[in-house]
Amino acid sequence: MAPTIDQLNTASLSDALRALEGIYEHSPWIARQALAQRPLRSLAHLKSVMAGVVRNAEPEEQLRLIRAHPELAGKAMVAQTLTAESTHEQSAAGLTHCTPQEFERIQQLNTAYNARFGFPFILAVRGPRGTGLTRQQIIDTFARRLHNHPDFERAEALRNIHRIAELRLNDRFGAEPVLGNEVWDWHEALARHSDPGYAEKGQLAVTYLTEAHRACARSIRERMIECGFDEAHIDAVGNVVGRYHAATPGMRTLLTGSHYDTVRNAGMFDGRLGIFVPLACVRELHRAGKRLSYNIEVVAFAEEEGQRFKATFLGSSALVGQFDPAWLDQQDAQGTTLRAAMAQAGLRTEDIPGLKRNPAHYLGFVEVHIEQGPVLSELDLPLGVVTSINGSVRYLGEMVGMASHAGTTPMDRRRDAAVGVAELALYLEERAVIDGDSVATVGMLNVPGGSINVVPGRCHFSLDLRAPNDAQRDALALDVLASLQRIAERRGLRCTVEEAMRASAAPSAYDWQHRWERAVNALGLPLHRMPSGAGHDAMKLHEIMPQAMLFVRGENAGISHNPLESTTNNDIQLAIEAFSHLLRQLA
Repeated sequence: MAPTIDQLNTASLSDALRALEGIYEHSPWIARQALAQRPLRSLAHLKSVMAGVVRNAEPEEQLRLIRAHPELAGKAMVAQTLTAESTHEQSAAGLTHCTPQEFERIQQLNTAYNARFGFPFILAVRGPRGTGLTRQQIIDTFARRLHNHPDFERAEALRNIHRIAELRLNDRFGAEPVLGNEVWDWHEALARHSDPGYAEKGQLAVTYLTEAHRACARSIRERMIECGFDEAHIDAVGNVVGRYHAATPGMRTLLTGSHYDTVRNAGMFDGRLGIFVPLACVRELHRAGKRLSYNIEVVAFAEEEGQRFKATFLGSSALVGQFDPAWLDQQDAQGTTLRAAMAQAGLRTEDIPGLKRNPAHYLGFVEVHIEQGPVLSELDLPLGVVTSINGSVRYLGEMVGMASHAGTTPMDRRRDAAVGVAELALYLEERAVIDGDSVATVGMLNVPGGSINVVPGRCHFSLDLRAPNDAQRDALALDVLASLQRIAERRGLRCTVEEAMRASAAPSAYDWQHRWERAVNALGLPLHRMPSGAGHDAMKLHEIMPQAMLFVRGENAGISHNPLESTTNNDIQLAIEAFSHLLRQLA
């Protein structure tokens, strides 16, 4: 019979140590230090405490923990001297049934990895879903991580050790993240829809109003109906809107959701996690035959990424009454106007003004989102409460100098446009770090018609500047533009800059942020508050109603806008439980 946290709290130290034996490979000191922090509030709290023990350990202790783990398909497996836990995990991953070619490849990787890092390659082979990675996925991950920086790889090894420990604790305590598994599977099912040119490569890309995008909308609507929503429809901009009615008619509404479009060659959780988490919560309410004292409206926003047309936040802009009719004349790369694309999708542009929400009818807006960054991953925390969405401003610029012969133009006579922009990029690094939490990026740097033997006479570039509040953003922008002018004058260059986008910071409403904090605390998790460097639909809803966000930890150091973007079934489960707690607070 599986133990409980209450039993672990009241057990003698020796009995409690036996209950946690083998969770961290050959390292009982971790359990001993974690148990010193009893009483433990939940299984999630135990996981967090044990990870914290490792995080606070001396580097040599961490290294010994890593080295306590066996190589994948290594000598210990062949000699059958693995621990029972490692034997089960490597066997379940099929590593005991490798083909001769696969075994040889893994041995080569083991040798190269040990030579580079001095410790064995650690991978949670049961994967983020808990059902196991394929041998090819294991080999591909092995080969990819071989090129990491040693410091990063050491941290990645520890993160995988914590995931191994989490899965072992799940087994030991009989904890199955049932809802987390289902929501994971919903993501995989939706990710089957992808744009031509990407689908054939097994990549995910869903841009506004393509056939894949429209298929996603239909799929989400069907999922809403399956979950028990009373209403589900696709609106005039392609948003999928589901409503779960209150126990009493005429009550106000909690608004939630996120976007279902993606960048090109994307991961499958960006935006979509914020759709499926509330769907799971509504389904559980429906299954229990329960109605709340308010309506729940989930909106799967049709467009947030700005991948096909220049305008961004098309879906949420319509809800706040800011859909600009001039956008309808924008063209995509193939020359199709937004108006034509909407007509082809059967959307009625004349109905867009009617999508504007009356804030008097709403309690507020909450959004769950994968973090898209490394902070929670580095802190070994599954959830984070967002304090503010950073304000941002973007510029498109052109630096003009003089194209000249690369061989005959002396270095002190050059008017090199590209070097001018490169100097600006270095200034951005220095200036942003002064604030601590500002960020600045030259994302595009292009020499049109460039040639290997020509000093660049023209350079196109972009600037993306972000900060937690508008005053800090504006000060950053002022300094960057002034530096740009100084660089151009000193180098004999001309520069033009056009502002392409400006978005105000969106601080979380105190009451709503505090609800998320109470929800995280109720799970027994440490509370971490953090700003969001990325833009979200919540920024738009912030303009007409209070909003607050919850971040969910990402795998692979939190990478996003990348096929490696991922999270775990356990972290999804915790997000669902936190959302459910927020619903109960409101009720």
